[in-house]
Amino acid sequence: MNVAVFICLTVVLMGGAGFLAGQALARTWRPVWQVFLYCALMGCADRFLVYALFDGELLSIPGYLIDTAAILALGVVAYRSTRAARMVAQYPWRYRRAGPFGWREIDG
Repeated sequence: MNVAVFICLTVVLMGGAGFLAGQALARTWRPVWQVFLYCALMGCADRFLVYALFDGELLSIPGYLIDTAAILALGVVAYRSTRAARMVAQYPWRYRRAGPFGWREIDG
């Protein structure tokens, strides 16, 4: 597969969808395993689009795993950052932000 196809289709288009899915799942307090499920399905859609639009290989296990890993990475990053923001906004008396992906309990 061409690097430009990977960057444009997988990272930008499908990775953006994975990012938005991660945000939506975190905003609605869904468990993190659902990010893995939806990103795995987006990996299937990405393989199909590579096959249909760019004459790539449809049933490529390494291609699927690499594409899905890129989509999943963006989905999990969005999930964790959104969940941290939600925890701090929902429970400001109990939690403070601890970096871009976490929160910590307030002492006292």
